[in-house]
Amino acid sequence: MKWNLRMVAAQRDIWKASELQRMLAEAGLVISAGKMSHLWSGRPLTVRLADLDIICEVLDCTTADLLVPEKISVRQETTTLEVEKQVVGGSPITHQRRPGRSGPPL
Repeated sequence: MKWNLRMVAAQRDIWKASELQRMLAEAGLVISAGKMSHLWSGRPLTVRLADLDIICEVLDCTTADLLVPEKISVRQETTTLEVEKQVVGGSPITHQRRPGRSGPPL
């Protein structure tokens, strides 16, 4: 899914995150500057469904306008071990041994 908040806001002549943040606060949704930055940049960490409803109400849009499906590329089969080594964001965890210490539990 692609988060499309900035484009939807621009279509409604809202060009600054602070302007949208003020409008959301007037509608009862107070968002911190950090979370607003993530929403505006297209990389939200989390979005509650109740918050999504208020955002849609303020922007006079639907969730389908904000959440645009992207084509899924062909997935490569991964082993269970590879899946266990991944963290949120897809960065693999690498285990490096230090001299004189035991390895991490697997």
